[in-house]
Amino acid sequence: MSRTAEAIERLRKLIASGELPPGAKLPREPDLAAQLGLSRSSLREAVTALAHAQVLDVRRGDGTYVTSLEPGLLLEGIGLAVELIRDDTLPEVFEVRRLLEPAATALAAQRITPEGLAELHTHLEAMRAADTAEDLLVHDVRFHDCVMSATGNKSLASVIGGLSAPTVRARVWRVTIESDAKSEIMRQHESIYEALATHDVQLAQASALVHVAESERGLLRSLPISPPGARP
Repeated sequence: MSRTAEAIERLRKLIASGELPPGAKLPREPDLAAQLGLSRSSLREAVTALAHAQVLDVRRGDGTYVTSLEPGLLLEGIGLAVELIRDDTLPEVFEVRRLLEPAATALAAQRITPEGLAELHTHLEAMRAADTAEDLLVHDVRFHDCVMSATGNKSLASVIGGLSAPTVRARVWRVTIESDAKSEIMRQHESIYEALATHDVQLAQASALVHVAESERGLLRSLPISPPGARP
């Protein structure tokens, strides 16, 4: 294990044990380095790495603090990582999304509030009124964010939000190239909305599965890649 990795691990244990809880300010660098038996340079590199991972917040002139450690904060890097995945492995990401998003939408059907439904309807109507693919996609993304928020599970919402990042380009491509794409996308979203509005868990799960599968097919048509398990 490198010295930086060792420093990261020691800091992680302090945070995980609760000795440095969310919001806590880290001791001064020389004091913390001495406490952990680390060189100041190794500690500084570890702090930088954990700051990039949203575990620590370095405030110039004030000090370094443990962040809230909220799932949405810690998991927001998933979207960036997914965007860096090569095209030929994107179908694997779709498989994961296909497993998670329908189940999450079913959970949303159980838990969505009247306020959540009103917000969902607002984005549905904005999608219907959109004049461009870009405007449509803005509210498409917000529609799905609203559905995931209705689950009440921030970890699940963060993971699925990150996994959905590559589908945006597929949907832009479809709406731009295919003449009937918008009407098809609207039908899928209307089906999801109706299922959530009636708290129909099974219909919500089925509607989301259809939508995810169609998004996947749209991406596969736009890229020279094959689905997982397909023979070359």
